[in-house]
Amino acid sequence: MQARSGDLISYGPSSRLSELGIVLPAPPAPLGAYVESSDTGNLLFLSGTLPVVNGKLAIAGRLGANLSVKEGQEAARIASLSALAAAKQHLGGLDRLKKLVKLTVLIATIEQFADHAAVADGASDLFVQIFGRKTGHVRLVYGVQSLPIGAPVIVDTVFEIEVPPPYSISKPQH
Repeated sequence: MQARSGDLISYGPSSRLSELGIVLPAPPAPLGAYVESSDTGNLLFLSGTLPVVNGKLAIAGRLGANLSVKEGQEAARIASLSALAAAKQHLGGLDRLKKLVKLTVLIATIEQFADHAAVADGASDLFVQIFGRKTGHVRLVYGVQSLPIGAPVIVDTVFEIEVPPPYSISKPQH
């Protein structure tokens, strides 16, 4: 089924990624004493993800100093793919993801940098391609002085997930 621009995507994220020719990177590993993902109810919370490919930072630096908006957008896109890889690892696949609820993008910038929203669009645009424009997501974007391991962005995501039905144990009938 082909979806028109802006339509709700009516098939799973796995199919959509295949259709777009996107291959996810390996899931990220924690850089400290925390877990990459945690779910409660119908929400999946992911730790902030960096633009890492094959265990290495794909893009490093600060926006406005040594990185352009376009490079920042690509870093945000790569970090978003890492978030999807973490979700896939946690859920055992991507098709329980119903939508992105909230996206927070932290961007390492110089003080004068003012194109935060444009950089974050690198992440938002990817999620719209996968989940469709109608599902929407809220977003918070802000600049910071520095980020772990010299990363230019961190993408923090909260997804709505499909909750599997509860297990029922039936009693034998006599």
